This record gives sequence, C-alpha cells and structure tokens, in this order.
Amino acid sequence: MIGRLAAAVIVALLTVACTADDTVPPPATQVSPAASDARIPADRWRAVLVAGDNSSPAFDNGIEALRERFAALGVRDITSYSSAPATSGSALANARNVLDALRAPGGQACLVYMTSHGDESGFFLRPDRRLLSPASLDAALSEGCGRVPTVLIVSACHSGTFINARTRRPNRIILAAAATDRTSFGCGASDDYTYYDQCFLQQLDGASTWAGLARATQACVETLERRLRVRQQSRPQLFVGADVANLRLPGR
Repeated sequence: MIGRLAAAVIVALLTVACTADDTVPPPATQVSPAASDARIPADRWRAVLVAGDNSSPAFDNGIEALRERFAALGVRDITSYSSAPATSGSALANARNVLDALRAPGGQACLVYMTSHGDESGFFLRPDRRLLSPASLDAALSEGCGRVPTVLIVSACHSGTFINARTRRPNRIILAAAATDRTSFGCGASDDYTYYDQCFLQQLDGASTWAGLARATQACVETLERRLRVRQQSRPQLFVGADVANLRLPGR
C-alpha cells in the first residue's frame, strides 16, 4: 500500500505545473574548448529513442517523428521505446528495457533522445512508475557507449539535472529542455509536440553540428515562449565536451 501511495504521489506531482524558486539558474550553455571537426558515418551511429509517458500524445509523436528524421539522415541502428507500445509499435519504455538498451555496446557514436515528464530527481517512466536518475543514466551510458562520441537529449521538466559534475564528460554533448529549477512546456493532452521537441524538429534540417542544432533549438524555444507569454521560461541547457565540440550530425 505504501509503495502504491508513493507512486501515486509521484504521478500527481508530475502532471501539475511545477513552481520554481527565484534563484539564478546555471549558464544555459557550457562548452569546453573546441576540438577538430568530427564526422562519423550515419550508418555507424546507434540511436535509442524513449517516450517515457503516454499521458500526452506529444511524447510518442515526438519520438515517431525523430525516428523518421534520423532514418532519413542515414541512421540505421534505431531502437525506440514507448509507454504505449501497442499503438506506437515500439518496445515498452520501462526502466529495465531502457537501461539495457543504453548498456548495449555497438556503434562508433551514440545518440539518445528521451522525452517525458520529469522532476529534479530524474526522468519519468510511466510503465513502472519510477524516475530514471542522472546517476543511473550516466552509468548505463558509460557502460554501453564508453568513450565514443555520445549525444544525450533529455526533453522534460527540470532536465538540467542531467548536466552535472558526473555526467559532464569530454566525449558527451548533453541537451536539456529546461534548467534544473524550471519546467518545460507543451505536454498537455491537446499538444502534438512539446515545445522543445517541436523546436528541435524544426531546426534539424538547417543544422550541421550538434552544438549548432542545440543553440538553434534554444533560441527557438525562447522565441516561442516569449510569443506565448510564458511567465517563467524554461531556459534550455547545453553542455558540449572538449572532444566533441564540432561533432557533426549524421549525414552532415
């Protein structure tokens, strides 16, 4: 009974608006010294895409669109996970499946895109009503991707929590839809895409590097939130490691 009550509290907290304090957030962009230009053939990338919740169609819509776009760029090794696998055709997005996928070896570069609700403790996976913590995600990426170039995108409220002293590594680029103390937007029942996923998709065609795509997505989100008069903006975050400062997108 206690376990079920705790799970219900987590779900309730994640489905209402979060109130952030007025502390100054970290810099939106943390970039290490530039590295040489890096191109990795598109068919050497390994991608894991995760829609962690089905309370809004926005999460599955985003992952389905991203799967199509990455495939069009030439990425062949793409695995997707959903909280509604019967309708999406993806595998079930529970913690075991997602972590096993991240721990699996293979590829010359890793790409992980995760979209769901979240809080400062982690990323919400509805199938087993738990939060995937930054520490768990870091350990899985270290095991599966090792030192190869790794791009992690976390599209969720408070997702800046995934950029920290442990996760900042020279071979990683990390994009987060919101600062640790901020919510992100566009995950209601009537939304087709979250604001961040929408902007990421819109900016994808015009970008050549991951850092450039991240900055263009940040600017798009800021513009969208100003236009919609969002009172407390999400402040998307970015970290770029020294070894991958100029890492190019697949096919670019």
